[in-house]
Amino acid sequence: MKRSYYIFSSGRLSRKENTIFLYPSSPPGTDSDRDKGEISSKDISTAEKLHASPEDLEQLRPEYDITPSEEDLNALTNGDSSDTEPRIGDYAEKISLDQEDSDETEEPTGRREQQVELPDDEEEAESSTAKARPKKVIPVEDVDSIYIFGEITFNTKFLNFASQNQIPIHVFNYYGYYSGSYYPREFLNSGFLLVKQVQHYIQNEERLRLAKKFVLGAAQNILRNLKYYNSPSRTSKGKAYGELQEPEPFSSAPDKDSESDFPLLSEQIDTIESLMPLIENGKDVKELMAIEGNIRQVYYSAFEPILGYDYEFKKRVKRPPNNAVNALISFGNSMVYTAVLSEIYKTQLSPLISYLHEPGERRFSLALDISEIFKPILADRIIFKVLNKRIIQENDFEKKLNYAYLKESGRKSFIKEFEDRLQTTIQHRGLKRSVSYRTLIRLECYKLVKHLLGEKEYEPFQIWW
Repeated sequence: MKRSYYIFSSGRLSRKENTIFLYPSSPPGTDSDRDKGEISSKDISTAEKLHASPEDLEQLRPEYDITPSEEDLNALTNGDSSDTEPRIGDYAEKISLDQEDSDETEEPTGRREQQVELPDDEEEAESSTAKARPKKVIPVEDVDSIYIFGEITFNTKFLNFASQNQIPIHVFNYYGYYSGSYYPREFLNSGFLLVKQVQHYIQNEERLRLAKKFVLGAAQNILRNLKYYNSPSRTSKGKAYGELQEPEPFSSAPDKDSESDFPLLSEQIDTIESLMPLIENGKDVKELMAIEGNIRQVYYSAFEPILGYDYEFKKRVKRPPNNAVNALISFGNSMVYTAVLSEIYKTQLSPLISYLHEPGERRFSLALDISEIFKPILADRIIFKVLNKRIIQENDFEKKLNYAYLKESGRKSFIKEFEDRLQTTIQHRGLKRSVSYRTLIRLECYKLVKHLLGEKEYEPFQIWW
C-alpha cells in the first residue's frame, strides 16, 4: 500500500527511473545550528495504509515560498524587523538546482553542445560529497504524497515526475505553518461532474443545503467529543491517576452517550445542543458561518478543563498562534486539510468549487469544507492525547516565541500520532468491514459525488464511539 512520506532533513530531491532519492545537505549525525540535540536519527517518517478494498470503494464511487512572510516574521519576533529568519543550518556546500537527472534520454546534438561540463575537480568534489552523504531511497510505487518540512531543493524535472505519478507535494515553512501544495494535473477528470458541481454552487438553495450538512457534521462531531470527555476519568481528575484512555473505535455497538452526571463540560454541551437547531434554519451561508463560529467558540472553552488546566487557552488566535494550544490547533488543522486534499485528488471532484467556504484564489476551498467534519475527529482528539499523555511537552515549543512555534521534535511527535490515527480502522456500518480513517475521508468525497449526481442525499460522517 502507498504511504505518505514526511521529510524533515534538508537537501535535494531527485529521481532516477522509478525511484526518488533524497540527498541530505549534511552528513548523517551532524547537528545543524538550529537542531542540535533535537533531530532524531530518522529523517523520513512513513505511515498510512488503506484498509478498504477497491471493491468496497467502488460501492460508494457513482508559488512556493517556504520562507515565512515578513508579517509573520515580525509578529513572531515581537515586531523587531531587524531580526532575520533563523536558518535551518549552515552547510559547507550548495546543491545545484539545474543538475540533470542521470536517467534522462539523449538530447538532440545542438542542445547537448550547449551544456556546461563540470571541471574535473568539481566532478571529484561531487563524487566525494555523494559518498559522505548517503542518499535515502524512496520507491515511487510506495509514495502516496510527500510532506516537506525541511529546506529541500528540486527542479522542474522532479515536479514533472511527481505529476506523472500522481504525487501531491505539501510544503510547510520554517515555523511549521502550511505554505502550499503542488497539485499534479488531475487524472480523473469528469466534465459532467464538474458541471454538476458548479450548478450546485450557483443555485443558492442547493449550495445552502450542502453548506448546512458540513456545519452539521462538524457540530455533531464536536458534540461527540465533549460528551466523550465529560467524565472525571478522561479530564483533569483522571489525568492525575493516569486513567486517560482513547476512544475505542472498533466496536459496532449502537450509539450510547458516554457522559455521566459529571458537570465539568455540561454547560458547553447544553449550549451547543441549543445552537444546533439554528443550522437548519440558516437563511444564507454567512449566517451558517456565524453559527459555526459560535459553536466552535463554545467548544474551545472546554479545552482547558479537558487538558486539566495545564495549558492556558482562552480563545482561538491565528497568524501567529499565541500559545501552545493554538500552535497545535493550527498545525493539526493544516495536517487535516492536506490529508483531505490528497484524498480529493483521488476522486473526480474539483477542489476549487466549495459550498460552505467561498471559493477564492490560491486555495482549494472544497478541502476546507470537508476538513470541518474531520477536524474534531483527527486534529482535536490528537491534541488532547499528546498533551494529556505528555507526548508533547513544554520543551517541544519555543518559549522565546511565547510557545507559538512548535519545534521539530513536537511536529514529529504530532505527525506520528496523526498517521497512526489515519491507519486505525473502524467497523464501517455501511460496508460491514474495517476501513481506515484515511479511507473514511475518501468515502466522504464519494458520498458528495453521489449527491451531486442526484443518486443519494449527502449525509456527513458522524462518529458514534
